[in-house]
This record gives sequence, C-alpha cells and structure tokens, in this order.
Amino acid sequence: MSVKYLVGMSGGVDSSVAALLLQKNGFECIGGTMNLYTGGTEYMEELQDASDAASRLGILHISLDASEDFENKVIRPFVQVYECGGTPNPCITCNRTMKFTRMYQFARELGCDGIATGHYARIEQREDGRWLLKKGRDENKDQSYFLYVMTQEILSYTQFPVGDLTKEQVRSLAEDYGLINARKRDSQDICFVPDGDYEAFIRRYTGKDYPAGDFVDKDGCVLGRHKGIIGYTIGQRRGLGVSSEKPLYVCRKCVEDNSILLTGNDELYTKELYADGLNLITEDCLSGAIRCKARIRYRHREQPATVTQLDSDRIKVVFDEPQRAVTGGQAVVLYDGDTVIGGGTIQT
Repeated sequence: MSVKYLVGMSGGVDSSVAALLLQKNGFECIGGTMNLYTGGTEYMEELQDASDAASRLGILHISLDASEDFENKVIRPFVQVYECGGTPNPCITCNRTMKFTRMYQFARELGCDGIATGHYARIEQREDGRWLLKKGRDENKDQSYFLYVMTQEILSYTQFPVGDLTKEQVRSLAEDYGLINARKRDSQDICFVPDGDYEAFIRRYTGKDYPAGDFVDKDGCVLGRHKGIIGYTIGQRRGLGVSSEKPLYVCRKCVEDNSILLTGNDELYTKELYADGLNLITEDCLSGAIRCKARIRYRHREQPATVTQLDSDRIKVVFDEPQRAVTGGQAVVLYDGDTVIGGGTIQT
C-alpha cells in the first residue's frame, strides 16, 4: 500500500511543486485547498489555480471548509491584539491553529499518512528520535520563523518537499512540467486584508469607533492627536501628522488612557524582552540560561542573545546589543545555527 499525503495547495507554485515532488518520489497525493476566509474574493481564484495544477498532476483535488474556525482562531485574535496595543502576526497564528493543526485533522479523516505544504523549511529527525525544524536552503525564502509553533506530533507527520530548493529551482520545475502557475506572483498580503489596510479592516469587522487620542512625549506633554490607537505600530514614523524639529516615532501605545508615546529613534532600542505562549522544538524545556540567536520579526537579522525560561509558558530574552522597535504581539524565534529552538509571542 502506497503512502498517501494530503498536500495543502494554495494555488501557488510552491505547493504545486511540493505535490509534484512527492509524486516523483512514489507517494500518493490528494490536493486540499482550505477555504479560510469567506469574505475574500481571492479564494475562488486560488481554488481554480490549485484545481488546475492538481489536474495537470493527475491527482484528486478537494476544497476543505475551515472558515468558521479561521474567524474564531485567527481573525478575532488578530483584532484583539490590535485593540490591546500590540501588532499581531496572523500568519503564525494560522499555522498553529489552521494550516497544520486543522490540516492534520482533515488528513486523518481522509485516511492520509501525512501532510505536506510548500513552505521553505526542512524537517529532520535527531538520533534520539526528536524531530527538528530547520531553515530552508533558500535564505531569501526561508519561512522557519513562521513555523516555530509546530509540535513534535505535527512535525513527525509533515513533509516540506521544496525546503531544499531555491525559489528559482521551484519555478523551473513547474515550467518543465507545464504547471500554469509556474510564474505566478507570490502573495505578499494577509489573506483577509488584501489591500494592507489593517485599520480599515478592523473598523469594518468590529463596527466599533476607535476614538482619537493624544500623542504625548516622555514628559507627558501633548504633541498632537492620533486617529485611533489601532492605526499605529511601534517604530512608525510616517503618517503621524505631528510637527517636530527632529523625527518622531511611535514608542508605546497606552491603551489605558488612549495615548501614544512618541520619542526619538534612540529611545526605540531595548536589550531585553519577555515572551509568552512558549513552544519549544529541540527540548522539552530550557535548562538554565542558554546562548543562541533570536529574531524579533520575519525580516529581522538574527542577533546573539541569552535566553532564560521563566516557567512553562514564558521566556526572557536579553540581547547582546539593543534592538530597535521590539513590538508586542510579534514573535521572537530562537535559533541554534539553522535549527529552530522554539519561540513565543512578545509581550506588550
């Protein structure tokens, strides 16, 4: 009996080539496209592209409805983090609650032996049997930052077939096999906010009025008025509408009194942070203070740091050098070389 994988097919070239590579290695595949956001028009286009790719590969393709779960587990928390003064990363939340956990459930229901996606990352098994998450070979496309939430159970059940390839190699394979999405543009936006206007989306979604408030300096002096606390993020300079002799940046959002602290660039730097929602991959827990590198946002260059686990859910990270615009709601991900140690959500 052949091994069968449920391949999460988004309509893009990466997931289509993931299915192709599994096929070439003798595995049976079912293509599954998850319907996550019922308010989006893009889903039907993605569904058609995924269906076309599956047809070209000669595999079954199905639509998997997970829109109710997506709203409850991704969209609502996204809104709540903004309302609490943070800046969330919904792609990480989606990976934890939907693209792997929910896909895993679908796969088991369909009698599949595993799941696969087009993520640029790698999974290896250590000599002691523990599963490891590693960076993708293509440094410019590596997606390990978004995947630190994977558990041992999910890692053992998952394949990343394109993790050892570069993006151009993936596109070349797709062209060689006649896949119509070989040169399809990569999606850059959050699926439920395709225009990138998070503030407008939150206002439409909640129907709430987020009132204007004061921009203040560190002495409490009023510098101007903001248009609603959900419309700003740490480190932001543009669009403040405040006149000043020197550049001003958003340093802190104070939900309690609906004010936003503006400072100079130097005040944006800090050496330490706390994170909760801890998920560890290489170990069950961290023993004492460890040395590693840490990344505080997707495009942030990893920086040397000392990390201490405070309890089962929290860590303290102290960087060797101050880091700019550490932002609550984003993820801090820990690395040992190209191996993901784990990570958590930066506290606001």
